[in-house]
Amino acid sequence: MSTPTTPPEPGGEPPRDVSEAQPGPAPVAPAKRGRPDRVSAMRRRPWLAAAFLLPALVLLGALVVYPIGYSAVRAFLDKDGSGFAGFDNFSEVFTDDTTLTAFKNNLIWVIVAPAVCTALGLIFAVLTERVRWGTAFKLLVFMPMAISMLAAGIIFRLVYEQDPDRGVANAMWTTVHDTFVDTAPWPDARPRPDAPLEASGGGAYTTRGTVSAADPANLPLVGIPPRETADATPAEKAERGGDGEITGTVWQDFVKGGRSEDGVIDQGEKALKDVKVEAVKDGRVVATATSGADGTFTLPAEADGAHLRLPSSNFAAPYGGVDWLGPTLVTPAIIGSYVWMWAGFAMVLIAAGLAGVPRELLEQARVDGANEWKVFRKITVPLLAPVLAVVTVTLMINVLKIFDLVYIIAPGATQKDANVLALQLYLESFGGGANQGVGSAIAVILLLLVVPVMVINVRRLRRESRR
Repeated sequence: MSTPTTPPEPGGEPPRDVSEAQPGPAPVAPAKRGRPDRVSAMRRRPWLAAAFLLPALVLLGALVVYPIGYSAVRAFLDKDGSGFAGFDNFSEVFTDDTTLTAFKNNLIWVIVAPAVCTALGLIFAVLTERVRWGTAFKLLVFMPMAISMLAAGIIFRLVYEQDPDRGVANAMWTTVHDTFVDTAPWPDARPRPDAPLEASGGGAYTTRGTVSAADPANLPLVGIPPRETADATPAEKAERGGDGEITGTVWQDFVKGGRSEDGVIDQGEKALKDVKVEAVKDGRVVATATSGADGTFTLPAEADGAHLRLPSSNFAAPYGGVDWLGPTLVTPAIIGSYVWMWAGFAMVLIAAGLAGVPRELLEQARVDGANEWKVFRKITVPLLAPVLAVVTVTLMINVLKIFDLVYIIAPGATQKDANVLALQLYLESFGGGANQGVGSAIAVILLLLVVPVMVINVRRLRRESRR
């Protein structure tokens, strides 16, 4: 095959080969072997990285690694650490009733507290997304996170006080109860020892003799604080009843700062209204009446010759509310205080996840006819499942180590009923037991319970970061 040539121009140069005029491809430089020009600082100067990491490693070893190792070794030593005890400490942990109660309560904490916090956080995050004051509400819900466990424990110890005058929970509960249930009008009232009334069992008082229409019955009572009768009407002496009716007066037989005669209605003595009076014959109630604002009452003629009885309903103690810190409710009450603190934490994390949910999916579901509940259940919750799992697992780790709230809120009488592993660890090591061998064994068990949950959480976080 001949090489193409350009034709000669008239009077020009002789023809030349075209291939000589066209430049060929540029030669490729051979790859440079050896180290790259730029090497990481850690490889060139490893001592610099070690210098920066050393303080953190020293603190981590002193505050985490060494205590864990020491506790693991101490768990196999005896009470004072002078001899080897083997697995005796662990055997005592699993046979002691108090520690078994702590295990049971920890299980309740792990199941209930994270679930309630996550559920409330999800509800708050979804509902506050559609209201203008949602940010203010989130701030109020999250604010308890700024309070320490110690301060929160003191607050809720006062909230759960049994006395309604001091405990907020019982003040609210008794107010609702008294709205729907009648209470005794005079719970502190009682007769004098020489009064015409005597105790007849069950908290009731009955006249010593029978009554007749000819003479009004006087039923004096004492023991009522003056402040409770400050607005009461002055007592009036009952008039003789007509047609055989029995009349009488119930009053406070006492004058503050003055002199009064026992059994006689003196000036300034107060009437006791709404007192129920029963006429009893042969053990059967034949008539009843209630004292008016002036203390007087009237019974029909059937009461003639009967004994008058003031039933115990007049003197029943006022409703004292719920024993929040009693053996039955102490653990749920403390879990309630924990939820008050940590529901805001769950709400903030879930709200952050909710902000990343594609709105197109939600709108498309609504266009297709799905109601809000179905959109929430079928789309929102599945998309938030990774966030919900992270929040739940994080709270599970947190409640396994709960100590402050239980130690502060639970009274001494019911502390054993609210006991948890972290509190039992403290009591065994530094409390009355002073057995650091058993305390260290509990610490090791608690670590073994926390580590799997932490591993699950770390793996989930790594899996989410790769997406």
